[in-house]
Amino acid sequence: MHTAPSVTLNNGVSIGSVGYGLYKVPLEDSAQLCGLALEAGYRTLDTAALYANEAGVGQAVRAATEEWLEREDIFVTSKVWNDSHGYGATLAAFETTMATLGLDYLDLYLIHWPCPDRDLYIPTYKALEKLYHDGRVRAIGVSNFEAEHLERLLAETDVVPAVNQVELHPWLQQRELRALHDSAGIHTQAWSPLARGQVLADPVLAALAAAHGKSVAQIALRWHHQSGILTVPKASSAARIAENLNIFDFSLSAEEMDAVADLDRGHHSGSNPALMN
Repeated sequence: MHTAPSVTLNNGVSIGSVGYGLYKVPLEDSAQLCGLALEAGYRTLDTAALYANEAGVGQAVRAATEEWLEREDIFVTSKVWNDSHGYGATLAAFETTMATLGLDYLDLYLIHWPCPDRDLYIPTYKALEKLYHDGRVRAIGVSNFEAEHLERLLAETDVVPAVNQVELHPWLQQRELRALHDSAGIHTQAWSPLARGQVLADPVLAALAAAHGKSVAQIALRWHHQSGILTVPKASSAARIAENLNIFDFSLSAEEMDAVADLDRGHHSGSNPALMN
């Protein structure tokens, strides 16, 4: 069993460098797949109100903590959806999430999208700050925030986000945004680190996979890890779940890292934040 190394966030809380992503995982499969992920060595589970599988995540966490894991060893992330922006609406959405999860506290709560046309992400984040100060959440952050949204958030709120979760993979490397994160003490976390499977056909990654005796997915995820980027890959089989975590027994050389860096083409496999209002 492989366990992802822990990374310390800007408030001292630890998170696994590789987590299990639950986007588009059906509710009826979520508890079983989370259980498989925990058994494989994952300790971070990434869900959201939008995913409609929080109940299964909570079920898996409760089952694991009743049998073999401590609650503090599992890191659970969820996110407030766009229709719940605003201070009061966000607090209400959080209570719904916690009731659905059936957990006493949440490890990380994110604003799922900034939705700048609605102009409510500042009061939404202030609700997250209250939850953080009240001890309901161990860390708070954002998702899909671009530089302009982050800069305003940093100017108008008190708690620096622990994480900005964005689409990031070898074809979309987000260098300027990552530099802003680094300067502010925000960790970059990649959703869709395999571009929804699209990078698996990349010939450069395939050549590196052959050279190392690894899969293309493992090469891409190793590139993220060596770049200091947290990831939450999704998988729907025990074998693939385990494979995605088996990236800590090899390294890419500086030249190989440069070869992956050259693959950036600004390609979005999911929704583009610039178009998501």
